[in-house]
Amino acid sequence: QVQLVESGGGLVQAGGSLRLSCAASGRTFSGYRMGWFRQAPEKEREFVATISWSAGNTYYADSVKGRFTISTRIAKNTVYLQMNSLKPEDTAVYYCAAGALYYSGYDVPLKYDYWGQGTQVTVSS
Repeated sequence: QVQLVESGGGLVQAGGSLRLSCAASGRTFSGYRMGWFRQAPEKEREFVATISWSAGNTYYADSVKGRFTISTRIAKNTVYLQMNSLKPEDTAVYYCAAGALYYSGYDVPLKYDYWGQGTQVTVSS
């Protein structure tokens, strides 16, 4: 049974930093991409960043490029999202997801098979 468990969310002031973690278990993730998405109240879930598990190729949403960094620690089966220079508009529930690489559309939620329960990030102004 695949499990993705996020942690590291919280309340931070604008300009601050947080690091989210996603502990993955239940299968091998080679051949998969790991993604971070977020959903603010009354908004659709949106792509934040993705990384291919084995090759480490990364892609970012324009809104977070230069501020957020996605990375993996394969030995710990963990994906991280380092978030710097946070803004109030980054406030959302952040979700970790895993999807097979052979699906095109790394920024499309439907292309991901597995999801975590989410962790709240709140940025105060």
